[in-house]
Amino acid sequence: MPELTSRRGLLFGTAAVSAGALLTACTSNEPKKEESAANDQPVADDKPGKEVTIGFAGPQADHGWLNAINDNAKKRAEKYEDVTLEITEGSNDTAAQIGQIETLINKKVDVLVVLPADGKALTQVGLKAMRAGIPVVNLDRIFNTPQAYRCWIGGDNYGMGLNAGHYIGEKLKDKKNARVVELAGLDNLELTKQRTQGFDDALKNYPNIKKVARQAAEFTVESGQAKMAQLLQAQSKFDALWNHDDDQGVGALRAIEQAGRDDFLMVGGAGALSAFQAIEADNSVLKATVLYPPTMAASAIDLARALGQSKGVSGLAEFEIPASLTLYSAVVDKDNVDQYMPTGFK
Repeated sequence: MPELTSRRGLLFGTAAVSAGALLTACTSNEPKKEESAANDQPVADDKPGKEVTIGFAGPQADHGWLNAINDNAKKRAEKYEDVTLEITEGSNDTAAQIGQIETLINKKVDVLVVLPADGKALTQVGLKAMRAGIPVVNLDRIFNTPQAYRCWIGGDNYGMGLNAGHYIGEKLKDKKNARVVELAGLDNLELTKQRTQGFDDALKNYPNIKKVARQAAEFTVESGQAKMAQLLQAQSKFDALWNHDDDQGVGALRAIEQAGRDDFLMVGGAGALSAFQAIEADNSVLKATVLYPPTMAASAIDLARALGQSKGVSGLAEFEIPASLTLYSAVVDKDNVDQYMPTGFK
């Protein structure tokens, strides 16, 4: 999947002012060597450096977003002459994924990037890697303890709901007694609860808006269609829908079209290419989607490479990469969809 140049700036831009520059401004009478000390710290960049072998272990790519995670990791690694990527087949079976990661540990890879099928269940193998001297970049689904990873990078589920709620709130703020419905994901997942909480908290800012129904789907096209049909049958009139996931949103749009409904606006979630295309065409109820960017896997490879080369991050004054990075859940609508189109996943 093509990379969005501006997103790379999150890790490797040069916008931030370095501590060395600030030090020079404040203590110009100090010896020159001390003035530029921070500027001498190696930072990650595109220039070839020390050879780094990165082990990548993720769950089975049985969803568009998860498949995009694998694609982003592979394509980012290919950009670097000094990176060798050891990637596992991927599995949703906890025992199988633990075995795959242990194989990478035994191969003595320099750095591990792990998106666990279950963060809690895989915490021990993360600890095992760290104790073996292999730094771990924990991708998205977090381990139970920070001791199991050197850096965590992932999306903001609460922020997704919050930004979806604010977008809908601004669209409906002048409408009296506005009604909204929610098509959530799997209710047994913490991320689903976080997305709902963010959405509910945002709506508290708009006293004219009431959430009148919520239905949980399963992040699939089929479940999206079935559960949306139920919502439409139960709610003869509402003004906006927030759907947690663009994959299940494909099914939701089918149900909406079959019901002949066009009397509300829809906001999706994640950033699928099909959603971007529908937003651009502007011929359906889908008017926006809130990102949960799979480009985080590309950034995880950048971070792993920096770790393997003992470098910091360009644009930051610190000698080390951050302990955690939470990505922003931007709202994509007709005004900015062209910018994000290259990041859309199938």
